[in-house]
Amino acid sequence: MPDEPKTLDPAAPSAGDTARPAGIPTATAPSGTPATAGDSPAPGPARRRLLGLVAVGLVLAALNLRPAITSLGALLEEVSEDLHMSGSVAGVLTSVPPLCFAVFGITAPRLARRFGPAAVVCAGMAAIFTGLVLRPFATGTAAFLAASALALMGIAVSNVLMPVIVKRYFPDRVGSMTGLYSMALALGTSAAAAATVPVTDALGGDWRLGLGVWAALAALAVLPWLPLLRDRDTGTAVPATASPDTAPRTAEAASQAGRTASRGGEAAPHAPAPRITRSRTAWALGVFFGLQATGAYITMGWMPQIFRDAGVPAATAGVLLAVTMVMGVPLAFVIPRLATRMKNQGPIVVALGLCGLTGYTGLFLAPAGGAWAWAVLLGISNCSFPLALTMIGMRSRTGAGVVRLSAFAQSVGYLISIPGPLLVGVLYQHSGGWGLPIVLMGGLMVPQMIVGTLAGRDRTVEDEC
Repeated sequence: MPDEPKTLDPAAPSAGDTARPAGIPTATAPSGTPATAGDSPAPGPARRRLLGLVAVGLVLAALNLRPAITSLGALLEEVSEDLHMSGSVAGVLTSVPPLCFAVFGITAPRLARRFGPAAVVCAGMAAIFTGLVLRPFATGTAAFLAASALALMGIAVSNVLMPVIVKRYFPDRVGSMTGLYSMALALGTSAAAAATVPVTDALGGDWRLGLGVWAALAALAVLPWLPLLRDRDTGTAVPATASPDTAPRTAEAASQAGRTASRGGEAAPHAPAPRITRSRTAWALGVFFGLQATGAYITMGWMPQIFRDAGVPAATAGVLLAVTMVMGVPLAFVIPRLATRMKNQGPIVVALGLCGLTGYTGLFLAPAGGAWAWAVLLGISNCSFPLALTMIGMRSRTGAGVVRLSAFAQSVGYLISIPGPLLVGVLYQHSGGWGLPIVLMGGLMVPQMIVGTLAGRDRTVEDEC
């Protein structure tokens, strides 16, 4: 996969460019440099329709990236009893999402190179739909895990490619578009958490129906990506462009891309692919992603049960989880935009971490008495996820670098997060309470703040590879 964008001869487009559907951007340049295809100050109707379709697809895809998980968290007790799961086995079930994200997410760059990122996201949405349709028919733990893994496989590849899609189609609006789909992700997460129990009750109390209804949302998410299947350009790299989000870092690279494009027919030079494993920033970002994912999946998998064991009704426990998740709706839009305007994102990392520490302390001391406050604080803390996605887009100069960094950081991160939910289940079963698990959750916030501060430094992986 090339690391630099394909350039366009203004006089004679290449065969690769003429094969690309109208409106798909190949390069952009800042003011003062020759413009390329897709870099018009006033984009035509075809391009506006294309970008509108991609934006709708991003929103619908993001809405489906968590309901498979949070809907299960709201009904974990009923599913565990019906399928005869112990606390440890239920802990394994809550660890399946990060395991699948780590295993399948690493395949996303290879699939994107072969089929194109839009086609892979479309297939991911189809996999989510199929898994959610099959899961209610499971009669045992193994079948339930297999159906869940299929849905999670689709989520995994889509997770990795969301920043890639944004960088490719909206290179001048990385922060705002990351905020948009992060906001949709938080909305889908909170809606599934809040609505699953009431919907299940309305359908007669059968958890199978309560989980199965989310397949309809996944089916809807497939549709916007179907017209984009004709985009067979597998070069996921996009140029670094000068923009409100990234101008301080990328103006020189964009200017060079423009100068290259202006030389009719001259091929763009391809820099060597960055060796991500040699970058300290990439490792710091991967560990930060892993620690924030650990907290997020412990929260999604176990928080309703923590509140229920403290005497909170099941429906209210689901709403409390929804409150935690819905905090990401406004903040997921604000935080990425704020992060792209800062050279160092460390202060945001620390602020979110302190909210998490406070929330876990309250959950330990008075889980029911201050439930709403703890839910809000933990929801703010969980906004480390859109921050991590934004930093992925900022820590590389090229689209190809973003692909590699996204796959690396998310795969390493999800591998790190696998033991967390399982360990919480084991501690809960053997200690007979939530004291030790909550201490573990709160303790993880300290290293998260440290590595997040390192990942937020003003540098790119290309500087270190």
